[in-house]
Amino acid sequence: MVDVIDAFLRGFEKPIILWLLTPGPRNGYEIMKEAKRLTGQTLKPSMVYPFLYWLEEKGFVVSEWIKKGQRELRCYHLTDKGKGLLMKVNNLFRNLIKRVIADLLGDYE
Repeated sequence: MVDVIDAFLRGFEKPIILWLLTPGPRNGYEIMKEAKRLTGQTLKPSMVYPFLYWLEEKGFVVSEWIKKGQRELRCYHLTDKGKGLLMKVNNLFRNLIKRVIADLLGDYE
């Protein structure tokens, strides 16, 4: 049987990744670790990295290599265009949630 919570959260992976970039630059591993901490669900690298590359290709994030100890990590941060996208996603969810709650409570406009 399909895990309902897991299936539900799979639909929110991309908005969660975008949102996790708001505090500042993060690398892919940090994004996956924080998503796991917040949701209890594992984001797969095969989804996270292609999405980060797509965000960068479209100008929503920029990446830079940061040296941590002996390693260099590719960290991503939102551009102004990316912040605009996040605001649009936030508004979409906010309006949708308001409508769902109003419907559940029987408050029709």
